[in-house]
This record gives sequence, structure tokens and C-alpha cells, in this order.
Amino acid sequence: MAFMKKQQIDALWAHVHWLGVLADTGSYTAAAQRLAVSKAAMSQRISELEAAAGVPLVRRTTRSVRLTEAGQSLVDSTRGAFAQIERSFAGVRDLAETPQGLLRVTVAVALGRQHIAPLVAGFLRAYPDLRIELDLSERLSSLVQDGFDLAIRHVATVPETHVAWTLCETRSVLVGSPDYLVRRGTPARPEDLAGHDCLSYLRSEGSPSWSFEPAAGGGARVSVGIRGSFSANNSEVLREAVLGGLGVALLPDFSARLYVASGRLVPLLPDWLPVSAYGNRLYAVRPYSAHVPKAVHVFVAYLREALKDGFRVGEG
Repeated sequence: MAFMKKQQIDALWAHVHWLGVLADTGSYTAAAQRLAVSKAAMSQRISELEAAAGVPLVRRTTRSVRLTEAGQSLVDSTRGAFAQIERSFAGVRDLAETPQGLLRVTVAVALGRQHIAPLVAGFLRAYPDLRIELDLSERLSSLVQDGFDLAIRHVATVPETHVAWTLCETRSVLVGSPDYLVRRGTPARPEDLAGHDCLSYLRSEGSPSWSFEPAAGGGARVSVGIRGSFSANNSEVLREAVLGGLGVALLPDFSARLYVASGRLVPLLPDWLPVSAYGNRLYAVRPYSAHVPKAVHVFVAYLREALKDGFRVGEG
């Protein structure tokens, strides 16, 4: 009888793992996507686990899924064991001569489309046993909750709970189209921007402003309140608005470089450096863990080599 009971419990380990994924994602749909199963299969597994436990483990509402006290207790008490299994399996898999398996990466839309996606084909040719899922999103994901192995982020700082590899230096550049500058004139100093249509990156804070410091150093920072008819949360969209003559905008160098080189955009205020418009480094980021999969190591190394020269505007 005890043997039969142990067999029944052993058969539920996968169910408990699925409950943990449900807790992390907060919905049956997201959990099913993470596990690559149907929503119906996900629901069935949880129902089977509740039947075996004899108590409700999940509290369902029309908008979300939350664990009951019993469900949360079960997840909390087994999370460490499943994390150790994952680390151990990753370590065993890394004994293979070549990296293999699935690598899930999230990256901002503009950066991903312009510079990361074009590198994927060469990387996968070099590592044919790997597969990559590339998620392009402006949303700042929880890497653990959403199941990502790595994030490519253009930020100023990285959380202390994460490990980060610097891929390259970046900077912001103020640009306008030749047509706009003929019509409205070329600003010679930051204060002149008060008389221009300034297209801003859409952020949550209040009235937008831009700050600049002298490129030569030693001078005071200048902040200018800006106004314009258009804003967006994507640098490619802002760039298209500038190309259309709507105004001037601060863009990350990786979005502006080719268009400056072709003459379609003109860099402005060369004696001033924009401050805090975008991040000043491009990072590969993942939550801290004792074991970093070989697939992550080789992908980061590949990106660092490919992007080592950065995106310096006016060069190449």
C-alpha cells in the first residue's frame, strides 16, 4: 500500500512543477505557452493535482489566477528543489562538446530589429544544435517569471540581483532632417531648442525635457523644456517622424547611424552631449545564478565580438 502511495506521489512531480510555472506567470494561458502545452492540458494537470491533494490549490477569477494558501505553500516548499534540478540538468547538458537546446532572449524592438536579429543567422550557423526564441518588446520583462534566459538592454544601470555583460558603449544623438533645418534653422545651443518642434520618447514622467553637457567637459549642465506634436515609445518610429520633417529628436546612435551616414539625418549641437536620454551601454543581462548555461556564454561572446565597435555616428 505504501509502495502504491509512493508511486502516486512520484507521478505528480510534473504536476507540482506546472503549478510553480502557473504561480510565476499568473495565468493558464501564459503558463501553457511557457511549457509549450495546450491551455486545456494545463488546466487538467492542475485539477489532477488538486484532486490528489484534497484541497484547492488555485483561486480562479475572471481576470487572474492566484494560488491558495495551500498552493503557495506547496510551490514555496518545492521551488528550491526544482531550481536545483534545473541547474543540475543544465550542468550535465553543458558537458556536451557543443551548446544545445533552446535559448530564449528578449530585446527592445528597435535594437532587436536593426542589430540583434541580423546576427542570429550567423550565430546559429556556428552553433547548429541551438535554437533561439527572440522576443521583441518594449516591456521590461521579469526574466524569471517570463522564462527568458537573457535580456539585451540599453540601460544606464543594471539591478544588483542580475549579472550583466557589457556589449558596447552607446550614446544619444540629436538629429533633424535637412528639409526641416532649411525651414526652421539649425539650433546652435541647447536653449535654441525652445523654438523648435522636439519629438520626444514617450515616458511615464511629467513634462519632457532634455539635458546637455559640454562635450569638452568642465561646463554646467543645461536642461531645456521641450514641446512637439509627436512622441512615441520606439526610436524607429521617432526616426521616421524626423525623416518626415516633423521636428528634431534625440535618438540612440544605433537608430541614427546609417541615416546620418547617408545624409538623410543631420547631427545637431556637436559641442554638446545629451545626458540621460537613453542608456549609455548595451548590456546582456540575466538574473544571478551559480550556473550560467554554456548557450548563454557563447551567445554573449558572439554579440560582444560582433558589436565591439559600437554604433559611432559619422563613422562607417
